[in-house]
Amino acid sequence: MTRDEAYKILSDKIKNKNLLKHMLAVEAIMEDLAEYFNEDKKKWGICGLLHDFDYEETLNNFENHGKVTEERFRDTLEEDILYAIRAHTGLVERKSPMDKAIYCADPVSGFIVAATLVIPSRKIADIKVENLLNRFKEKHFAKGASREQMMASEELGLSLEKFFQIALTAMNRISKELGL
Repeated sequence: MTRDEAYKILSDKIKNKNLLKHMLAVEAIMEDLAEYFNEDKKKWGICGLLHDFDYEETLNNFENHGKVTEERFRDTLEEDILYAIRAHTGLVERKSPMDKAIYCADPVSGFIVAATLVIPSRKIADIKVENLLNRFKEKHFAKGASREQMMASEELGLSLEKFFQIALTAMNRISKELGL
């Protein structure tokens, strides 16, 4: 499946535009993580793009989050991508680097958006890693962005600071699509 095919299917299905932006952000983060680790950028990007494909559908049935996506794309996506999509939920063990990357990439995108929306310019280009590290310490800031999941970047051998740098650079690259 090409990226364009995946995006078309996704944009036809997803009604919430902020959810779609979230998936674009996670795609960008996954691509940059793949590049950093010399992994398959296209594969990791598709994983990030489609990771919440069934989110709206499984919102009140979290144990099925990822399963619906797996069933939908069983014949068109590689098994390791489908497994990573399941692993991002925390409902199955994280085994591969892609599994671990999607697990920590998911919450960091929302965390960076929240940090951007509280500064006067509301521009991601004005966010620095130091801002993110300081906000990370504030327990009540962006409570929905799991600190535990973001800290799982250490499973990849990345410090939180390096992980934030990669994620921030990735999201800044697509700031126009994100409206930030």
